[in-house]
Amino acid sequence: MTVQTLAIIVLLVSFFVMIFLRFPIAYAVGLSSVLCMLVQGQALTDVCRLMVKGISSFSLMAVPFFITMGVLMGSGGISEKLIALADACVGWMRGGMAMVNIVASYFFGGISGSASADTASIGSIMIPMMVDQGYGADFSTAVTITSSCEGLLVPPSHNMVIYATTAGGISVGSLFLAGYLPGALLAIVLMIGSYIISVKRNYPKGDPFSIKAFVKQLGTSIWALAAVIIVVFGVVGGVFTATESAAIAVIYSLLVSVFVYKGLDWKGVWHALDECVNTLSIVLILIATSAVFGNCLTMLHVPDLAATAITDLTDNPYIIALLIDLILLVLGMIMDMAPIILIATPILLPIATSIGIDPIQFGIIVVLNCGIG
Repeated sequence: MTVQTLAIIVLLVSFFVMIFLRFPIAYAVGLSSVLCMLVQGQALTDVCRLMVKGISSFSLMAVPFFITMGVLMGSGGISEKLIALADACVGWMRGGMAMVNIVASYFFGGISGSASADTASIGSIMIPMMVDQGYGADFSTAVTITSSCEGLLVPPSHNMVIYATTAGGISVGSLFLAGYLPGALLAIVLMIGSYIISVKRNYPKGDPFSIKAFVKQLGTSIWALAAVIIVVFGVVGGVFTATESAAIAVIYSLLVSVFVYKGLDWKGVWHALDECVNTLSIVLILIATSAVFGNCLTMLHVPDLAATAITDLTDNPYIIALLIDLILLVLGMIMDMAPIILIATPILLPIATSIGIDPIQFGIIVVLNCGIG
């Protein structure tokens, strides 16, 4: 057995063993990388160098700002405003509360970019409301969870920034813009499915559509939706970089949450920032340790070996694409999205591009598959 083969076995086996032993992901990634480097005889001083290099990216500066923006807006009473706007849009339909849940998740995804934040903010309000109006608890929960995947695709999303950095040279603005249509298609499919189930179960309709009510709610919610406009159109239009637009959006979100919606006082702002620091510390240590893990994969030529193994199995691009989807779905069941992006992208992206998948398209595939998983 060669040193390369032994190092690959040590890296992957130790990583998955620690995952199943419920080690924190960052520890599993970092410790397995250290063991791999010891097997190869590589200096452990490289660990610190690679960790610092991994987080020394200008694009990654946008991540803490996007996380802060999402927490501030989510804690500032924005959920109720977006639910009211969604109700004015689609609440009149059969199964209207399910439609409201889906559309509100689409709106809120543009604010938080996080499925967990979406589920916590929208779900805590919508599920009790749906159950009170006669919807099944299982149906209400299922709609909330599945619609939260929209939030991963609708920009701004810190996971998209992490992917753009990991993939190397991918335009954050193009990736943001690419998420809107798949997110809208996902919302439409979920609404069609919810409508069919609502008709079969005779779930109630809401109040008739009123243009006056819609305009009123739009006027109230426009302050929240403007944050997305600042970020997306600022980046796509070349007015700001992703980092600059995220910083501006944080200041805007703070002003709106405290002075316009008045959903946060200064004590609430402090708690929101404390939550941001906790979340950010987890994300940054993951990025740092994943940089070491990625270096080990590159040194051991794992991406090339994986590409060869898959192409030896089949040369059909559709089968290869399905295999990639399956791998990401399975990983999504056992790991958080950020470490999957950081670990799987260097391995799977070369395979995807070899069958004609654009790196930006692949970013959307990764985010959606991991979210579903």
